[in-house]
Amino acid sequence: MPSIRPIVLAVIRRGTSLLVFEAHDDVKDETYCRPLGGGIEFGEHSTDALVREFREELDAEITVHALVGVLENVFLWRGRPGHEIAFVYEAEFADAGRYRREEMKILDDPATARWIDLAGFRDGRRILYPEGLIGLLSPDQ
Repeated sequence: MPSIRPIVLAVIRRGTSLLVFEAHDDVKDETYCRPLGGGIEFGEHSTDALVREFREELDAEITVHALVGVLENVFLWRGRPGHEIAFVYEAEFADAGRYRREEMKILDDPATARWIDLAGFRDGRRILYPEGLIGLLSPDQ
């Protein structure tokens, strides 16, 4: 039986852009973006999980700031049901040089992280998951 998965995601900004990875759902024929992060292990605080995930995914240190919000995401991905509770935090790279990179290879996945302008998510040209995230990000930020 499927279970609810607790995850944590980072809102890392560069000007009007957000750091995301792009993925494709072949069943829906949908390309979407999502901030970096990952699963929270039992007994692990969500902020500790976010720091760990960035070490694993980008070999990068981050500073975690305020909780932006919590989103419940019930979805189908590649035809299979999913259910996540996502803790979303503002965060920043410890190394300012990371902001000069246009792309960053994700080490434990074939994906690449990129800076995507938030305007594309707001006007519907691009899809940002989890649903409701763009509503948590105020237009003036």
